[in-house]
Amino acid sequence: QVQLEESGGGSVQAGGSVRLSCAASGRDFSNYRMGWFRQAPGKEREIVASIRWTGTAPDYADSVKGRFTISRGNAKNTVYLQMNSLEPEDTAVYYCAARLKIQGPYDYWGQGTQVTVSA
Repeated sequence: QVQLEESGGGSVQAGGSVRLSCAASGRDFSNYRMGWFRQAPGKEREIVASIRWTGTAPDYADSVKGRFTISRGNAKNTVYLQMNSLEPEDTAVYYCAARLKIQGPYDYWGQGTQVTVSA
């Protein structure tokens, strides 16, 4: 059974930093692409960043470039999202997801973790 479990969310003031973790289990993710999405109240879910399971080819939404960094943990089946210079607009539920195909919808999703940025 595939499980993606996010952790690390919380409340922070604008300008602060948060690191999210996604622990993946239940499958060989070697050929997967991992993504971080977010959904703010009243808004559509949007992709924030993605990376190959190998830790290569990171990609970012324009709104987070230069502030967020996605990476793969070396020792564990974990994907991280380091978020710096946070803004109130970054407030959302953040989701980890995994996709096998090069393009198309993501196959597996975590339950999400809340990040709240206050002004």
